[in-house]
Amino acid sequence: MTPLQQLVRPNIWSLAPYSSARDEYSGKEARVFLDANENPYNSPYNRYPDPLQRELKQQISRIKGVPENMIFLGNGSDEAIDLPYRVFCEPGIDNVVAIEPTYGMYHVCADINNVEYRTVLLDDHYQFTAAQLLAATDKHTKLIWLCSPNNPTGNSLNREELIKVVERFQGIVIIDEAYGDFSSQKLMRAELGKYPNLIVLNTFSKAWGLAAIRLGMAFASPDIIALYNKVKYPYNVNELTQKQALEALRDPFEVDKWVKMLLVERSRLMQAFALLPVCQQVFPSDANFFLARMTDAQRIYDYLVDRGIIVRNRTRVQLCGNCLRITVGMKGENNELLAALRSY
Repeated sequence: MTPLQQLVRPNIWSLAPYSSARDEYSGKEARVFLDANENPYNSPYNRYPDPLQRELKQQISRIKGVPENMIFLGNGSDEAIDLPYRVFCEPGIDNVVAIEPTYGMYHVCADINNVEYRTVLLDDHYQFTAAQLLAATDKHTKLIWLCSPNNPTGNSLNREELIKVVERFQGIVIIDEAYGDFSSQKLMRAELGKYPNLIVLNTFSKAWGLAAIRLGMAFASPDIIALYNKVKYPYNVNELTQKQALEALRDPFEVDKWVKMLLVERSRLMQAFALLPVCQQVFPSDANFFLARMTDAQRIYDYLVDRGIIVRNRTRVQLCGNCLRITVGMKGENNELLAALRSY
């Protein structure tokens, strides 16, 4: 890996971050807070939240098996996706490389930050090779984006190729494991100790069923996490989000139960789709959704909308022509979808 200082934008490396009142106070137990210009009334919502979410990170560390100083928490995964551009990529000069198709926010954040976004098309099995991906890089490539299990395709990327990319690329490799809880493949989060250029993303929105609270996670070396904390807004995760996440973390076995039920429903739903006359192909999935090629995706999508059933039409995405992306719901919801399609 290229030394971290050479990868970081010079102005970010030398940045003196904003120091909030809650950053400056630490140490003994306090009873009277007169430091942050807060209103003394309307407790507990009158106080600023912990800017580094220490209690929450302690619990996440216990469950995810990642040290607290290797955890960043953000306002959804979107913040964790945007920050690498702001930390590592010089606008108008640097570029990033990603697979295609994949999650669209990587490209959107590149455009917002005026960073060239290069894509490498997946093969017919929605896989890639490290050689193809690395061939698209040059001396100005700072980041490589990989999503596994991938969105919208649903499949896990070849782990051996993922490792090759991390080992051979001199910049930062970001692997988004938002759907990793639904996959049987060993997570790349387990490799963080070996690779200082690896960032792994995760989220509370999927397996944890907490999309509404907007809480994303990034796991990386302490040096990279320190850079994230320099650049993030001081109170990026609000108190209500932190409390709700702590409540959920008290019962991780409930999440395990949800995942198991969703995996059973995914298998049943995919098997049923394969028998539908309107379905031409069901692609393998390691996520809580799957991709299906239909006879006429747009007409079928419109038909379902008219019946109050919303799926995702991905037919305009490269390699996803005539495809619908189906999120696995509860058994009754899945049955309603199947009944509608059988009557199409």
